[in-house]
Amino acid sequence: MSTTDAPPFGPSTSSMDMRVPIPDGPFIDNPNFVHENNEESQSTPRGSTSGDGGGGSPSMEFSSSRPGGLSTISGVFAPVALSMFSILLFLRMGFVVGQLGFLMTILQLAMAYAIVMLTVLSLCAISSNGAVEGGGVYYMISRSLGPEFGGAIGVLFFVANVFSCALYISGFTEALMNNIGNGQFPDSPAWRFVYCVLVSLVLLVLSLLGSALFAKTALITFVLISVCYGTWIVSVIFNGRMEVLIPKVNTPAYRVLVNASDPSQGTVEDFNQTLTANYTGWSFHTLGENMFPEYTMDYTTEKPTDFALMFAIIFSGVTGLMAGANMSGELARPSVSIPRGTVQAVFMTLFVYVMTAFLMATTSSRYLLQNDYTVMMDTNFHRVFILIGIFSTTLFSSMSNLIGSSRVLNRLSHDKLFGCLLRPAKIEIGDRNPVVSVVITWMCVVLVFLVGAMNKIAKLTSIFFLLSYMGVNVATLALELTSAPNFRPTFKYFSWQTCALGVVATATMMLVVDASMSALGVVVLMSLIMVLHYQAPSVSSGSISQALIYHQVRKYLLLLDVRKEHVKYWRPQILLLVSRPASACSLLDFVNDLKKSGLYLVGHVRKGEMDSSQVVDPLQQVFPYWLSLIDYLKLKAFVELTMSNNIRHGIQQLMRLSGLGAMKPNTVVIGFHELAPSQVTLQESQLLKDLRFSKIDRAAVVEYFTAGDYMPKELDGNLERLTPVDYVNVLKDVLHMTKNLCVARHFSKLDKEALARGWNGQKRYIDVWPVDLQKPQETGLGWDNSSLFLLQLSCILSMSSRWRSYTKLRVFICVNSLQDMHRRERQLKNMLQTLRIEGESSVVPWDHVVCHYQPPNATASANTATPSVDLPPAYVSAFNDMVKRYSEDAAITLLNLPVPPDNADIDADRYLEMVRNLTDALPPTLLVHGVSSVISTAL
Repeated sequence: MSTTDAPPFGPSTSSMDMRVPIPDGPFIDNPNFVHENNEESQSTPRGSTSGDGGGGSPSMEFSSSRPGGLSTISGVFAPVALSMFSILLFLRMGFVVGQLGFLMTILQLAMAYAIVMLTVLSLCAISSNGAVEGGGVYYMISRSLGPEFGGAIGVLFFVANVFSCALYISGFTEALMNNIGNGQFPDSPAWRFVYCVLVSLVLLVLSLLGSALFAKTALITFVLISVCYGTWIVSVIFNGRMEVLIPKVNTPAYRVLVNASDPSQGTVEDFNQTLTANYTGWSFHTLGENMFPEYTMDYTTEKPTDFALMFAIIFSGVTGLMAGANMSGELARPSVSIPRGTVQAVFMTLFVYVMTAFLMATTSSRYLLQNDYTVMMDTNFHRVFILIGIFSTTLFSSMSNLIGSSRVLNRLSHDKLFGCLLRPAKIEIGDRNPVVSVVITWMCVVLVFLVGAMNKIAKLTSIFFLLSYMGVNVATLALELTSAPNFRPTFKYFSWQTCALGVVATATMMLVVDASMSALGVVVLMSLIMVLHYQAPSVSSGSISQALIYHQVRKYLLLLDVRKEHVKYWRPQILLLVSRPASACSLLDFVNDLKKSGLYLVGHVRKGEMDSSQVVDPLQQVFPYWLSLIDYLKLKAFVELTMSNNIRHGIQQLMRLSGLGAMKPNTVVIGFHELAPSQVTLQESQLLKDLRFSKIDRAAVVEYFTAGDYMPKELDGNLERLTPVDYVNVLKDVLHMTKNLCVARHFSKLDKEALARGWNGQKRYIDVWPVDLQKPQETGLGWDNSSLFLLQLSCILSMSSRWRSYTKLRVFICVNSLQDMHRRERQLKNMLQTLRIEGESSVVPWDHVVCHYQPPNATASANTATPSVDLPPAYVSAFNDMVKRYSEDAAITLLNLPVPPDNADIDADRYLEMVRNLTDALPPTLLVHGVSSVISTAL
């Protein structure tokens, strides 16, 4: 016994299944033994071991320690502290206090460090949740959130580090020209660009030598900086009142009127005059004068200052908290060192900045602070110490950014997020030194030099770092809200509230710094996420989007209450029963159009039982092939597989247990039971050419579902097939479970491409025949639930995007006499209008059909339905001829399904023969029987 469209459920042989490799086996996701490089993974046979060990199963490496790696002090604390000191400590702190005053400086430092500290808490949580490898923050976020979010934030973090590197090099060049050149070197924007490039070349050479030497010198550099800063503290304690020269680079201070009596003639720079400012030493009077803001002008750009600009300068100077995370590949214990060293460095630098602001506000006049960026150098007992401090912090910070951003770029290239665009960045030499990534990063830094003055770069740097920090907080917030069981960081001093506050704080300060640039940055971030969502390759680290979807779906499924269902919001939730999908491709695609954003389940029963001697469930082996088939056919469906010794019992399991909560099938579609076996229609050309996330190519899918071991043994009769009695009983089971029933026939004739081309330049029809053959006397419009369900399905199909453009709905109603035609047609049009269904109405006489009808019991009332198996063959054939005449060129025909007989054991063959005669030679036909109300006319 066989079917044409979806063969009745017969047993699938196991010989093919046992030879099919399992595409996805169980695994434990641990970053320490999941290959990040696809080529390495493919070159290692499954089950083999690597390393020095012998055979056996691979073991998990729970410790992420690296012998010979850097300690917390030298690998994290020192780099973070040096990067957070940067140019702000020695070159800009006096200017900040002069513009903001002591109180506002403390407030802005508190704001900046609050954002930094909130981000540090999130960073510590992520970094202590598992083994951390090279790639720094990008590695942690991409492995926590997946390629879309991690890649987008990684790109922003790369850009932020590039801008920060350029900022520090600009500060170094500024200090170099102002204190060593003494006017002997040309000084103009073009020449400053040349000097910055030359300094960056030195850094490039040092970075190409490798990061290990650089990281190991961090502690020495930190000690050197501490000594330099200590000399200034000593100078503040022992220096008395004195006059400090205003530097000549402050050209606005040296401008005088050309003609004092006529200001309109403009100004000229007079460097022959001597301008000084007061350094008062310890004075509470000076502190009182420096207590509140007094905004003037930035003499390097000659633009007025404000709250936003000053915050940008402060924040750009304290953005080095990721310096330790960037060196994750060099640390001995990154999961321990990154949280501990970063927190220690943040608190230490905050204390130093607050103390520096207080000492400057107490000892230097407002005029001196506003007009001398190098006030710390000019008030030190020897300038060379501060100069060494400036050179050390700027060079170290810029090199830290250059190396850190190159590592991010290298990891991006290894993850293949941007395809071949970043392929050269994968090239490494020696001890995995990414030389090409370093060169590419250096070229980007050179481009940033074109922006101009240091304070201009500071604003852009702040925005990019704020975006990156917001990404870190969003990452941790998402992980915390999804309640993923494997998110168990050893760092406990964080919560979803701190993460959310970090997101709000970073977003707010972005708007304060520059609203337009911040909006542009957010647009770029969203664009990158969208691009990577569709283009990024499949990775083994998982994606937060799946966790978020799961979290939301579970929450809303609990809110979806079956007791609150209303007919106004009814939609088809379809279970399509399929035995051999290779012969039901057209039906699979058709039901996908019929679901109307509802639930679509593809169900399959495999005959057999669980064998305790089997290692894995046989269905687990074949399930990936079904999923790949659904994906390659571009169906929005779920797959439900079950195993049973009795196919009918297996179908009952599917109908009862498929779905979840209130999302359970209310309609079952099954192919008709044909006399001759259906032909295989599945071909490779029907499937999508490429599927990013499928681990089984389409040729393997086609081979599996069309292989000789999968089907022909059933067709040759070597195995038991579903009997006519079981098939009819399955139809009855559907109705007994109060589910709507659809039987599909001739869907192998359905050609979507021909449908799109049209028929003689015209649209094809979806023909609906809501005639109850078992009650031919009821030819009026008092339709029951079954006829209304038939009309609802046809309307849903006509609303489908692919059918709406190429087809029109046409509803037929049969009348016994010509006198009733106009009245019935008017009633039908009114009914379609009431139901808000757009379609043509057609009234046809069928007295030549009804004349063949003979009620089996003359004493039965007019409302009594004739059993389907007792319908006269001539009556059924006459109706079939009428439908063929009117619907010969229809795209699809929908008919009422005669109710299955009460006694299937006796009448199964007669019933199937009657349905066969009813639908012979028709277009693709869907026989429908509805059991519930599905249409509402209420508002």
